[in-house]
Amino acid sequence: MKILLAEDQAMVRGALSALLTLSNDETIGPVEVTEAEDGTQAIALLKQHSFDLLLSDIEMPGRTGLELAQWLKEQQGAALQTKVIILTTFGRAGYIKRALACGVDGFLLKDAPTESLLSAIKQVMAGKKVIDPELAISAIGDIDPLNDKERKALRFASEGLSTSDIAAKLFIAEGTVRNYLSEAISKLNASNRIDAARIAKQKGWL
Repeated sequence: MKILLAEDQAMVRGALSALLTLSNDETIGPVEVTEAEDGTQAIALLKQHSFDLLLSDIEMPGRTGLELAQWLKEQQGAALQTKVIILTTFGRAGYIKRALACGVDGFLLKDAPTESLLSAIKQVMAGKKVIDPELAISAIGDIDPLNDKERKALRFASEGLSTSDIAAKLFIAEGTVRNYLSEAISKLNASNRIDAARIAKQKGWL
Protein backbone atom coordinates (compact mmCIF):
# COMPACT_ATOMS: atom_id res chain seq x y z
CA MET A 1 0.00 0.00 0.00
CA LYS A 2 1.34 3.43 -0.96
CA ILE A 3 0.65 6.06 1.69
CA LEU A 4 1.37 9.80 1.48
CA LEU A 5 1.89 11.12 5.01
CA ALA A 6 1.47 14.91 5.27
CA GLU A 7 2.51 16.32 8.66
CA ASP A 8 4.48 19.49 9.37
CA GLN A 9 5.84 18.40 12.77
CA ALA A 10 8.98 16.40 12.00
CA MET A 11 8.92 14.23 15.13
CA VAL A 12 5.25 13.29 14.70
CA ARG A 13 5.79 12.62 11.00
CA GLY A 14 8.80 10.41 11.70
CA ALA A 15 6.99 8.48 14.42
CA LEU A 16 3.93 7.85 12.25
CA SER A 17 6.06 6.83 9.29
CA ALA A 18 8.02 4.35 11.40
CA LEU A 19 4.81 3.00 12.93
CA LEU A 20 3.23 2.37 9.54
CA THR A 21 6.37 0.98 7.92
CA LEU A 22 7.28 -1.35 10.78
CA SER A 23 3.79 -2.38 11.83
CA ASN A 24 3.76 -5.54 9.67
CA ASP A 25 0.04 -5.58 10.32
CA GLU A 26 -1.47 -8.50 8.43
CA THR A 27 -4.71 -6.60 7.91
CA ILE A 28 -3.14 -3.88 5.76
CA GLY A 29 -0.06 -5.69 4.43
CA PRO A 30 3.28 -4.12 3.41
CA VAL A 31 3.33 -0.33 3.46
CA GLU A 32 5.40 2.20 1.52
CA VAL A 33 5.31 5.66 3.11
CA THR A 34 6.18 8.91 1.33
CA GLU A 35 6.51 11.94 3.62
CA ALA A 36 5.44 15.54 2.97
CA GLU A 37 6.43 18.26 5.41
CA ASP A 38 3.57 20.61 4.49
CA GLY A 39 0.53 20.99 2.27
CA THR A 40 2.45 22.51 -0.62
CA GLN A 41 4.84 19.57 -0.84
CA ALA A 42 1.91 17.16 -0.51
CA ILE A 43 0.17 18.71 -3.53
CA ALA A 44 3.37 18.43 -5.58
CA LEU A 45 3.71 14.74 -4.68
CA LEU A 46 0.04 14.04 -5.42
CA LYS A 47 0.53 15.55 -8.88
CA GLN A 48 3.57 13.38 -9.56
CA HIS A 49 2.60 10.03 -8.06
CA SER A 50 -0.38 7.79 -7.33
CA PHE A 51 -1.17 6.93 -3.72
CA ASP A 52 -3.69 4.56 -2.18
CA LEU A 53 -4.09 6.70 0.92
CA LEU A 54 -3.46 10.28 2.03
CA LEU A 55 -2.90 10.45 5.79
CA SER A 56 -2.83 14.13 6.68
CA ASP A 57 -2.77 16.57 9.56
CA ILE A 58 -5.25 19.44 9.33
CA GLU A 59 -3.24 22.53 10.26
CA MET A 60 -0.20 22.81 7.99
CA PRO A 61 1.63 25.58 6.11
CA GLY A 62 0.82 25.93 2.41
CA ARG A 63 -2.41 23.96 2.35
CA THR A 64 -4.41 22.44 5.16
CA GLY A 65 -5.35 18.78 5.25
CA LEU A 66 -8.92 19.68 4.37
CA GLU A 67 -7.75 21.72 1.38
CA LEU A 68 -5.75 18.67 0.22
CA ALA A 69 -8.89 16.55 0.51
CA GLN A 70 -10.89 19.15 -1.43
CA TRP A 71 -8.21 19.27 -4.14
CA LEU A 72 -8.29 15.48 -4.48
CA LYS A 73 -12.07 15.54 -4.72
CA GLU A 74 -11.91 18.12 -7.51
CA GLN A 75 -9.23 16.15 -9.38
CA GLN A 76 -10.64 12.66 -8.98
CA GLY A 77 -14.37 13.29 -8.73
CA ALA A 78 -16.82 11.45 -6.50
CA ALA A 79 -15.06 8.08 -6.90
CA LEU A 80 -11.78 8.96 -5.25
CA GLN A 81 -8.95 6.61 -6.10
CA THR A 82 -6.94 8.02 -3.20
CA LYS A 83 -8.58 7.51 0.18
CA VAL A 84 -8.19 10.26 2.79
CA ILE A 85 -7.79 10.01 6.55
CA ILE A 86 -7.40 13.19 8.57
CA LEU A 87 -5.45 13.19 11.83
CA THR A 88 -5.81 16.10 14.22
CA THR A 89 -5.11 17.12 17.80
CA PHE A 90 -8.46 18.89 17.96
CA GLY A 91 -11.92 17.34 17.70
CA ARG A 92 -13.55 20.60 16.64
CA ALA A 93 -17.01 20.22 15.20
CA GLY A 94 -16.27 22.61 12.35
CA TYR A 95 -13.36 20.48 11.19
CA ILE A 96 -15.47 17.35 11.06
CA LYS A 97 -18.30 18.99 9.13
CA ARG A 98 -15.90 20.39 6.55
CA ALA A 99 -14.08 17.04 6.36
CA LEU A 100 -17.33 15.25 5.55
CA ALA A 101 -18.15 17.84 2.89
CA CYS A 102 -14.72 17.27 1.31
CA GLY A 103 -15.34 13.54 1.07
CA VAL A 104 -12.83 12.55 3.76
CA ASP A 105 -13.00 8.82 4.56
CA GLY A 106 -11.64 8.90 8.10
CA PHE A 107 -11.24 11.44 10.89
CA LEU A 108 -9.13 10.45 13.90
CA LEU A 109 -7.60 12.22 16.86
CA LYS A 110 -3.82 11.93 17.15
CA ASP A 111 -4.05 10.55 20.66
CA ALA A 112 -6.03 7.53 19.45
CA PRO A 113 -4.36 4.13 20.08
CA THR A 114 -2.13 2.66 17.38
CA GLU A 115 -4.61 -0.16 16.88
CA SER A 116 -7.32 2.39 16.08
CA LEU A 117 -5.24 3.91 13.28
CA LEU A 118 -4.43 0.55 11.73
CA SER A 119 -8.06 -0.53 12.03
CA ALA A 120 -9.22 2.74 10.46
CA ILE A 121 -6.85 2.27 7.51
CA LYS A 122 -8.17 -1.25 6.96
CA GLN A 123 -11.81 -0.09 7.07
CA VAL A 124 -11.23 2.94 4.84
CA MET A 125 -9.43 0.87 2.23
CA ALA A 126 -12.44 -1.47 2.30
CA GLY A 127 -14.69 1.45 1.37
CA LYS A 128 -16.02 2.37 4.80
CA LYS A 129 -16.12 5.72 6.63
CA VAL A 130 -14.39 5.94 10.01
CA ILE A 131 -15.36 8.98 12.07
CA ASP A 132 -15.84 9.02 15.82
CA PRO A 133 -19.65 8.95 16.36
CA GLU A 134 -19.64 11.54 19.15
CA LEU A 135 -17.55 13.93 17.06
CA ALA A 136 -19.84 13.42 14.06
CA ILE A 137 -22.94 14.12 16.15
CA SER A 138 -21.39 17.29 17.58
CA ALA A 139 -20.86 18.56 14.03
CA ILE A 140 -24.51 18.29 13.02
CA GLY A 141 -25.73 21.43 14.74
CA ASP A 142 -22.57 23.45 14.14
CA ILE A 143 -23.10 25.85 11.22
CA ASP A 144 -20.06 27.42 9.58
CA PRO A 145 -21.04 30.96 8.48
CA LEU A 146 -17.92 31.56 6.37
CA ASN A 147 -17.68 30.92 2.66
CA ASP A 148 -14.44 29.64 1.09
CA LYS A 149 -13.29 33.08 -0.08
CA GLU A 150 -13.78 34.64 3.35
CA ARG A 151 -12.04 31.68 4.97
CA LYS A 152 -8.97 31.95 2.75
CA ALA A 153 -8.66 35.70 3.29
CA LEU A 154 -9.06 35.26 7.05
CA ARG A 155 -6.48 32.48 7.18
CA PHE A 156 -3.90 34.63 5.39
CA ALA A 157 -4.74 37.52 7.71
CA SER A 158 -4.17 35.27 10.72
CA GLU A 159 -0.69 34.53 9.33
CA GLY A 160 0.10 38.25 9.46
CA LEU A 161 -0.25 39.07 5.77
CA SER A 162 -1.30 42.58 4.81
CA THR A 163 -4.35 43.35 2.69
CA SER A 164 -2.15 43.87 -0.39
CA ASP A 165 -0.29 40.59 0.24
CA ILE A 166 -3.58 38.70 0.59
CA ALA A 167 -4.85 40.30 -2.62
CA ALA A 168 -1.71 39.12 -4.44
CA LYS A 169 -2.07 35.60 -3.04
CA LEU A 170 -5.72 35.31 -4.08
CA PHE A 171 -5.33 37.26 -7.36
CA ILE A 172 -8.08 39.73 -6.42
CA ALA A 173 -8.34 43.47 -5.72
CA GLU A 174 -7.46 44.87 -2.30
CA GLY A 175 -10.98 46.23 -1.96
CA THR A 176 -12.36 42.73 -2.45
CA VAL A 177 -10.07 41.42 0.30
CA ARG A 178 -11.31 44.13 2.65
CA ASN A 179 -14.89 43.15 1.82
CA TYR A 180 -14.20 39.47 2.55
CA LEU A 181 -12.55 40.29 5.87
CA SER A 182 -15.30 42.74 6.81
CA GLU A 183 -17.93 40.08 6.10
CA ALA A 184 -16.03 37.51 8.17
CA ILE A 185 -15.68 39.94 11.09
CA SER A 186 -19.38 40.74 10.93
CA LYS A 187 -20.50 37.10 10.70
CA LEU A 188 -18.36 36.10 13.68
CA ASN A 189 -19.27 39.17 15.77
CA ALA A 190 -15.56 39.88 16.08
CA SER A 191 -13.85 43.17 16.86
CA ASN A 192 -11.20 42.89 14.10
CA ARG A 193 -9.62 40.43 11.68
CA ILE A 194 -7.34 38.91 14.34
CA ASP A 195 -10.27 38.35 16.68
CA ALA A 196 -12.27 36.85 13.82
CA ALA A 197 -9.43 34.45 13.01
CA ARG A 198 -9.20 33.44 16.68
CA ILE A 199 -12.93 32.68 16.86
CA ALA A 200 -12.89 30.78 13.56
CA LYS A 201 -9.90 28.66 14.66
CA GLN A 202 -11.57 27.77 17.96
CA LYS A 203 -14.62 26.56 16.06
CA GLY A 204 -12.61 24.65 13.46
CA TRP A 205 -13.86 26.88 10.67
CA LEU A 206 -10.45 28.15 9.62
